[in-house]
Amino acid sequence: MTAPASSSRAPSRVLVVGPAWVGDMVMAQSLFAALKEMHPGAEIDVLAPRWTLPLLRFMPEVRQAIEQPLGHGELGLAARYRLGKTLRGQGYDLAFVLPGSVKAALIPLWAAIRERRGYGGAFRRLLLTEARSKPDLPQVDSYVALADWLGQPPRPRLTLPQAVSAQALEALGLARPTAPLLAIAPGAEYGPAKRWPARHFAAVAADRRAEGWQVWLLGSAADRETAAEIPCDQNLTGLTSLDQAVALLGLADAVVSNDSGLMHVAAALDRPQVALFGPSDPGRTGPRNPAAQVLRRGLDCSPCNRRVCPLGHHRCLEDLFPESVLAALPRDEDRRR
Repeated sequence: MTAPASSSRAPSRVLVVGPAWVGDMVMAQSLFAALKEMHPGAEIDVLAPRWTLPLLRFMPEVRQAIEQPLGHGELGLAARYRLGKTLRGQGYDLAFVLPGSVKAALIPLWAAIRERRGYGGAFRRLLLTEARSKPDLPQVDSYVALADWLGQPPRPRLTLPQAVSAQALEALGLARPTAPLLAIAPGAEYGPAKRWPARHFAAVAADRRAEGWQVWLLGSAADRETAAEIPCDQNLTGLTSLDQAVALLGLADAVVSNDSGLMHVAAALDRPQVALFGPSDPGRTGPRNPAAQVLRRGLDCSPCNRRVCPLGHHRCLEDLFPESVLAALPRDEDRRR
């Protein structure tokens, strides 16, 4: 049971500076849901990079998506100042700055938003009216805590109208699956240490296809080389937009993925899923999904949170064998119940 904290002054319009990672943006949806429950009349706009904006289409709490026109690592002070000035007349009375960088806090400052809240240290305290120390909480909980929410936070839930799936299928020249569908997302943008070996994905795919399932592969163009090693019915890596990938995941009877943005999308769509964790901590960034099975080896060296295995053996995922994934996947008899 969730319980919102009391507030003496309800905001009328809120700007959220959203994360630059797909998975983090999915997790941020819990903050949007908490804000709407606490302040039903408030309008929520989200400022974020172009590549995460399609996710906001599936979040009914968000009124408007605003593109932040800078890439990863770009300072772009002039562009940030111009955007801040543009936003000054929009009536925002509260801003949440979710990224932890100093530059992420500049636009709300230059937009002259009265209350600007986020986590951070000394430099951020110069830009935010309320810079808090980040609590030792899972990512979803830490986002929601900025809203002074009390109790269990709402979990990320994407809304997927049936028409959107139909549009995605038509645009990609695909037919709606007539057999059980396994979606595999073999990539992880963070780095190779998060990626389960292609041969393990291949073994899982071959098993499910032998049982009469269809296998579709989803991911970015960077995943094409890995995907080429995995037997499938449709290799869609690099061929879909993000919103199309969301729509296709919504059709899946099961999803197997690394700890990645598409893992969080599948979780927010309530898909049965197997999430594979190696160097990262499922306690912090695991899928918020009752239908998820999280698998990890739990070695002494993990979680190291490194992009590349510092020991060179990658055993945290190499030794996570396909048999354990197949045992965790739903079988046909499970789907008929």
